This record gives sequence, C-alpha cells and structure tokens, in this order.
Amino acid sequence: MIVTITLNPCIDKSSKTPSLQPEAKLRCTEVKHEPGGGGINVSKALQRLAIPSVALFPAGGHNGNMLQELLEQEQLHFHAIDSNVETRENWIVVETQTQEQFRFTFPGRAVDAQSIITLIDAIRNFSPTYVVASGSLPPGLPDHFYGLIVKTAAAAGAKCIVDTSGAALQALKNKNAYLIKPNIGELQKMLNVESLEKNEVDDAAQQALMDGYAEMMVVSMGGEGAWLITKEEKHFVAAPKIEKKSTVGAGDSMVAGITQALQKNLSLKEVLCWGVACGSAATMNEGTELFKAADAKRLYELLI
Repeated sequence: MIVTITLNPCIDKSSKTPSLQPEAKLRCTEVKHEPGGGGINVSKALQRLAIPSVALFPAGGHNGNMLQELLEQEQLHFHAIDSNVETRENWIVVETQTQEQFRFTFPGRAVDAQSIITLIDAIRNFSPTYVVASGSLPPGLPDHFYGLIVKTAAAAGAKCIVDTSGAALQALKNKNAYLIKPNIGELQKMLNVESLEKNEVDDAAQQALMDGYAEMMVVSMGGEGAWLITKEEKHFVAAPKIEKKSTVGAGDSMVAGITQALQKNLSLKEVLCWGVACGSAATMNEGTELFKAADAKRLYELLI
C-alpha cells in the first residue's frame, strides 16, 4: 500500500476571465473546485495509473468538509484528521486573451499539534510499502517535521519519498529519506552554492546524497527533463517535445509516476522515464487537471 501525506491540503478554485485589469470588475467563468495539496494530488495521479493509495491529511471547517466530499466524489481512498481549523484554499485564474495563468497560493492556518501527531501515528495502521510526503508545511510546524515522517515511515517498514521545498527541504539533511525531488535551484541551496551549470547537476546531486539527504534523488530540470541519481548510478531522460498548456500538477504527477514504478520494482531508468512521462503529460492539459493515463503511457513508450 502507498500512503500519501498532505500536511497543508487545500481546495483549488479555478476560473477564467478575458483579462486581468486593476480596479475593473472582472467577469469570470463559474468556479471549479478541486481537492488539492501535494500528497492528495499524488494520490489522484496514482489513481489514474490504477495504483491504489490512501491519502492522509488534516482537514477542518467548511473547506475541510468540501475537500472530503470532493475526494468521495472521485472515489479516492483517504483518512482525514480533524484539524479544528479551516482548511485553506488557493485560486488559479486564467487570462483567456493571453492564456497566462495566475496562481494565488495562501498559507493556511496553524494546525493543532495533537491533530498532526494523530495523523503521523495513523501511518502505521496502513502497513505502507511507500510513504509519499508532499507539499508545504502549515504555519507552526518546525522545518524539520518531514524528518519525523521519514523516521516514522522507516519504523513502519516503509520507504519515504519527500517532495517539498525551502527550509523544509534543507532540514532533511542527515535524515536519509528514500527519495527527494528538488529542482536545480533547490539543489543549489542544499549545497549552499550560488549556481550550478547543467553539466554539474549529477555530481552535485551525488554530493547531496553523501550529506544524508536521501538514498536517491530526482532533479527536475523543467522542460529539459530530469536526472535520477544514486551514489552509484546516474540516469538522465530528456523531456518529450509536446505542446504545454499548464505546469500546475506536473511535479505531483512526476512523483506519482516515480512512485508507481518503484512499487513495481522497475529499473531506475524505467522509474525516471515514468516520472518524466507523467510530469510531461500533465502539462498537456489546462488549469489544474492532471495527466491522462493514455498520454502518460504513450510518452513513456517514446522515452524508454
């Protein structure tokens, strides 16, 4: 069983308007509501690959109830812990004249500590093989909190994949997650260097692994592709040439592709190909929509 963890879930609200102008009354399309947050998106993406998972997350208030209702509509297996505070929401607005996308991300509210402890304890109940902890931390949680999830997953006999950024990612040093997925800018911060050339990424990633961040690392390079690095192996897969409509959900889709391939015990090259295929397929769709399974499979066959 794969368990995903979203510590800062949200309702993604998206709409369209002809153009964004200050002080103007903007006529928008009907709002679309979708369940969001890193781990939840990974579970949604895994479902498209016919891979079962359970999504763990705190939820509260009107938005928290809506979040659970939306997941029930999608028939996604989840376990929610009452956070006693209103679940946050994000806004995505597409300007139809230019097809530019504007993303308004809100921080959320501090979650009760006991709720988080209850959520972490729940990991063991599902006897997971992989735990995927993804997304930002809610206000009030320490930067090193993902390290606790790594430790809990290991105690439950699971391998922990962490996809986060900023201080929460830096705090994973010496925590030895199973896999992390930084981009080049985040890798620079991990190593405290001002810049990295493209031909230096693989060696830099191996240095970060030696610093105890993880056993393996996927370095996302946007439209160019991605590296998968272990202490012994290096694999690069170039991104396929496709028409991109939105990058929302591409990272979570990549993590889902990686996770399902690891669950199937595929080779590391195949793991990376699935990650790039799913991430690229997600960019082919508008707004917050994740990839279509047929697109991901077709791109995978091109990459492998």
